[in-house]
Amino acid sequence: MTNVPPTPSGLRGAVDLSSLVDRAQRPSQPAPGAAGGASAGGAAPSGVAGTETGGDLTVPSLVLDVTDQTFQDVLQLSTVVPVIVDIWAEWCGPCKQLSPILEQLTAEYDGRVLLAKVDADTNPQLVQAFQAQSIPTVAALIGGRPLGLFVGALPEAQVRDVYEQVLAAAEQNGVSGRVTVDGAAAAGAAEQGEPEPEPLPPHHQAAYDAIEQGDYATAIHEYKTAIAQDPHDQMAVAGLAQVSLLDRLDGRTADDIRAAAAAGPSDVQAQLAVADLDVSGGHVEDAFGRLLDLVPTVFGDEREALRARLVEYFELIGSDDPRVVAARRRLASALY
Repeated sequence: MTNVPPTPSGLRGAVDLSSLVDRAQRPSQPAPGAAGGASAGGAAPSGVAGTETGGDLTVPSLVLDVTDQTFQDVLQLSTVVPVIVDIWAEWCGPCKQLSPILEQLTAEYDGRVLLAKVDADTNPQLVQAFQAQSIPTVAALIGGRPLGLFVGALPEAQVRDVYEQVLAAAEQNGVSGRVTVDGAAAAGAAEQGEPEPEPLPPHHQAAYDAIEQGDYATAIHEYKTAIAQDPHDQMAVAGLAQVSLLDRLDGRTADDIRAAAAAGPSDVQAQLAVADLDVSGGHVEDAFGRLLDLVPTVFGDEREALRARLVEYFELIGSDDPRVVAARRRLASALY
């Protein structure tokens, strides 16, 4: 599924954040460096935002986990540097493809831009405020003003173009400061943080590397090999479900998929494709409902295709998810 990054003139897709801004107490003075080629000096609010240290605006990290409650701090930081907002979820395959690209590019820009990560499952106010109907949804904050950027996973080159456009727009609006990472805080967090994760098993690592290169066929082969060696490898089962979804959507456009589904409401293959699109965009219940409605109407290979795809989604999203529990119960009722 392809998504086209915005042109410079397309960076005007403002979204309404007034409900969150009004809930938070506005600062009495604008953040230092908010205008006139903002310098990085000055104080900033507490929480996820920076602090004044030796005349520089420092932040705990260039990548910030943001919640409904801490969003006001990020708004103020956006008067110093532009903030990229990544709305994601743990179960979302395209989010896992995009997030490392956003984090890498944010690090490369060395304090000229920040990345704010918003977990869609735990921050409903921000999801609503950014009008995130699908995930991943990526937006920007420049001088406290939100701009819609793109939806879905993009290749690194296109995301880099978006960053350049955001920085150009920020400079035009007088937001061209720089922040630094608080080295002491970062070191302390590293010392007290969780231990480094253990290396992935060889086939898992090979699959992950292949996904990074967009080679979904190789990733599928690696996960299938891991499952053949250990049928109880649930991480491989979930990984296979995720990369299979990416592979099925690769090279297809959302408009074409939805048009085919609308033209063929009883066409199982068309409905499977649009269900993939729904899952990739975070519309899990829509995907479940679409396929479960079809199950009682078909038989043989078509019913088996629906059952297999639903089971794949269950693995992808997680067996403990209440949506999965309800859908699994409904599937069992329809089949038996």
